[in-house]
Amino acid sequence: MEQKVPDQKMIESSQKHYSEEGLWDKVKNVAKKAGIKVIYLALVLYYTATSDSTPGSKKGIIYGALGYFILPIDLIPDAIPVVGFSDDLAALIACVAAVAVCITPEIKQQAKDKLRDCFGDYDESEVEGLIK
Repeated sequence: MEQKVPDQKMIESSQKHYSEEGLWDKVKNVAKKAGIKVIYLALVLYYTATSDSTPGSKKGIIYGALGYFILPIDLIPDAIPVVGFSDDLAALIACVAAVAVCITPEIKQQAKDKLRDCFGDYDESEVEGLIK
């Protein structure tokens, strides 16, 4: 199956679907199905958005990507096994690249710490290198 990637307009239009409650519900409900990489990137973006040092323009980009992640209906429905979260992963990766200057080592560590709530003990090498 060809991987579809959400474009910038689609991500921006998804901002209105972002809510903190919606994000935590999505993380809780799909963590195992989405996988550790998707959840890690979503958490990194969440913590970057909540940082006082992240400019508002970058927060808008982040909320768009997280809104897209929260949406149950997107380019590739999340219910499709194996590829269901590939478009979400692509959107999160694109967003991370766009806001990389705002992602600190402390934010990465917050996300890694929160992963334990979702996955218990995990091998940190699974998420190392996802964000430069």
